Amino acid sequence: MTPLKLKVTWFLRITLCVSSFFIITEKTQAHTTYITQGECDGLPRVNLQTIPGTCVGLLTSGLQFPRGIAIKNNTIYVAEMGGWQKNRGRLIALENNGHGARRILLRGLDRPSGLTFSSDGQLYIGLPDRVMRVNLHSDNTASTQDVLTDIPSEGRHPLKALAADSNGGLYVSEGSASNNCETEMGALPDTSRSCPETRGSVPRGSILWFKPGNTPQSVSAQHVVATGIRNAAALTVLPDGKLLAIGNGRDSINVVDLKLSDKTLPHEPLYIIQKGTDYGWPYCFDNKRPAPEYPQHDCSAIPSPDMLLPAHAAPLGVLVYNSQAIPSLSGNIIMTYHGYRDTGHRVMSLKLAADGKPEASPQPVIWGWPDSAHSGRMPSGSPTGLATMPDGTLLISEDHNGTILRLSHTTR
Repeated sequence: MTPLKLKVTWFLRITLCVSSFFIITEKTQAHTTYITQGECDGLPRVNLQTIPGTCVGLLTSGLQFPRGIAIKNNTIYVAEMGGWQKNRGRLIALENNGHGARRILLRGLDRPSGLTFSSDGQLYIGLPDRVMRVNLHSDNTASTQDVLTDIPSEGRHPLKALAADSNGGLYVSEGSASNNCETEMGALPDTSRSCPETRGSVPRGSILWFKPGNTPQSVSAQHVVATGIRNAAALTVLPDGKLLAIGNGRDSINVVDLKLSDKTLPHEPLYIIQKGTDYGWPYCFDNKRPAPEYPQHDCSAIPSPDMLLPAHAAPLGVLVYNSQAIPSLSGNIIMTYHGYRDTGHRVMSLKLAADGKPEASPQPVIWGWPDSAHSGRMPSGSPTGLATMPDGTLLISEDHNGTILRLSHTTR
């Protein structure tokens, strides 16, 4: 195949991939109602498979692309992305542990995603180009204040994940603008020079850290703590204070090298982040393997992932479950696999070893969604955000379905 034909093929395949994504999304959004039967811990029971001693209840529905969840006292805060159009997002509050009134605190937000309380007790929300502090007022209203601004947000991965450390700081994901550094028209990157996205004071495919103050900070090189992770869409701080990040791998790897399988490659990398480290994107993938666009790149110095998760699982949420309410999950990492392929649409757990690193292999916690939406009894799974309630029940937001599910312990 000539270079020109290869470039055209690349562009067409990227276009088809993106088109397929939106077709699947539209189908998923067309089936947003669970048919429930019976009861799960006081909620309508959803017919999903779960680990022994648990069940899934439908806490609420009719939300507008819910992503991040944060909890304080008996109020559940949800970032509603509103879809991929700009300025349709909202921040809502669900009172009385989700059984009370639904209040809209903020409107007109630009695709909010990450949501977390920091160790100083303040609520923060991540938008594509900024992080804002949410001031919660006693009259049940809210206002915002920019704390980190001017974050690059063009291109393929503008959404921001957030994770709070124990010292009042926040980690912020900064996803890549492209699939694997191709041009805007889909042409292969120029391998005679470094990927343009990796240059500049704030490279794409990185993780940022900052400590919010009383005045906004403009993002700069001093905020960059790690680079070379295509889209670290799932972030959480481990009990030992280290950051765990799970990347979302590229699509269409077989377009550049027909010997590689798009179905099984690349894996989604899980890292215990070492600050100041470059993890290799877009030049390397999996365990020190050169990307097909950069076959001569030396990946020997790139750190190996702490674990490789299934290709295209698309982890979007992660936390450490610290409650004893569901004993089999206590101390485990919980992850949402949002992907629309057969590796996605499930919630998984992963044990942590004594040294703070993951061990064994991920195990299913909630599964049984169909692989794609159809005219059946259940919509496709689309789990995104996670949060632990004070009583130890586990909340899971589903963006395409517009619901929040709750995993509870049951004696039945």
